[in-house]
Amino acid sequence: MLMTTCVHHRLAGRFFPVICLAGLGLAGSLMTGCGAEPGSAKQTKTSATPAKTHDNHGHDHPEEGPHHGQLVELGNEEYHAEVVHDDEAGTVTIYLLDGSAKNSVPIEAADVIMNLSLAGKAEQFKLPATPDTNDPAGKSSKFVSQDKVLCEKLDVHGVSARLVVMVDGKSYSGKLAHSHDHEHDHEGSGHSQSK
Repeated sequence: MLMTTCVHHRLAGRFFPVICLAGLGLAGSLMTGCGAEPGSAKQTKTSATPAKTHDNHGHDHPEEGPHHGQLVELGNEEYHAEVVHDDEAGTVTIYLLDGSAKNSVPIEAADVIMNLSLAGKAEQFKLPATPDTNDPAGKSSKFVSQDKVLCEKLDVHGVSARLVVMVDGKSYSGKLAHSHDHEHDHEGSGHSQSK
């Protein structure tokens, strides 16, 4: 049986409650959040604003271009270039694509530039406009180099390559990721070899 004991103090003819043990027990329960799980208020607040992840960095385009080539971002993804590197033919072809990397973008440019850097030595190669079948007169979305030196140097380990394209008087550039996926058919096996 719980006893409630209140102590009153007489001051100037009036009684004032000083301590009420039952009231203290009730107040203590309310202050500690009787029945509430620890940290529940904090968890509710946290779950109201979930953390966002950017695994795809906001990219809404495929991993490779429509011609199965390597994609290069130009500018702030206003455009993309697709690089098709053909070791057998000794050619490097650049297709200029839109921001989604799906549609061709014909431009009024005589060429695009590929800058290579290897062991502190820089070289520049021009890829002349070679209009695709659907490109309008005076414009091209396709640029082809038949320079075997460029084709060979793109395969060299440690080479750094940057593409520069002029679109409507504005320069766009993007770095090529070095990849040997398109090559290495060792001894006619038909399989890529990696060690």
